[in-house]
Amino acid sequence: MSQRTLAAVGVLELANGWGAPTWAAGATRGDGPATTAGALEHRFELASVTKLLTALAVLVAVEEGTVALDEPAGPPGATVRHLLAHTAGYPFEGSTPVAEPGRRRIYSNTGYVVLADHLVVAAEMPFGEYLVAAVVEPLGLTGTTLDGSAAAGATATVADVLALGRELLAPTVVDPSTIAEATSVQFPGLDGIVPGIGRMSPCDWGLGPELRDDKSPHWTPTTASPRTFGHFGGASTFLWIDPDAGIACAGLTDRPFGAWALDAWPAFGDAVLADGAW
Repeated sequence: MSQRTLAAVGVLELANGWGAPTWAAGATRGDGPATTAGALEHRFELASVTKLLTALAVLVAVEEGTVALDEPAGPPGATVRHLLAHTAGYPFEGSTPVAEPGRRRIYSNTGYVVLADHLVVAAEMPFGEYLVAAVVEPLGLTGTTLDGSAAAGATATVADVLALGRELLAPTVVDPSTIAEATSVQFPGLDGIVPGIGRMSPCDWGLGPELRDDKSPHWTPTTASPRTFGHFGGASTFLWIDPDAGIACAGLTDRPFGAWALDAWPAFGDAVLADGAW
């Protein structure tokens, strides 16, 4: 192992201080191999990081012409775009809308379940099969399965999560312009709540990824560029991508999410961005 790799692994092993029984972490560039540490073979519950996989599958379907971003989906007046961007009006859980589409940013697991069901009808195949064909197999995600809902039911290894991050840095299954749109603000100016962190004004979101912008406090590095995007999950998992730094970083644990993560993750990310060994 080179001195450069040893230095990078040393930064990643800061995650050993998170107090999780099992953890893995890693970082990668869009054109290079990942550097990882921790339980590399362990398949972690991704929780809401699953939404990045689901969103990418839907974007593949958009490029294929199977669905369109602005076609009706979900409650009356809502579209695929609304569902991806958490503006369809669904609550966090529950099938009864609590707002008109496009009026509020309400983070919703229900919206992603409805989104997957919409794709099932359009593609005439189960969502899990479509996800495998559109994302899992093309990206070589051999340690990834969808064991539950399209909102929060995937499990994966750290190598697979970093492969997803590399795809979002340097797309291969969709055109770069599609990722550019997916990481731009959808329905600007809407306030909302980032679960586990608090109300943000505005609460900017893309077509799947949460957008960092100038949010504070936040779960991404304090030194990350405003263009940073990604997702975290209630199982204390995260994937962030800083396109300005050209780095994707993942952390996976089996420790329940809590205030500890909001202390640990930004500092960890700052160390990753400062290291320069990737």
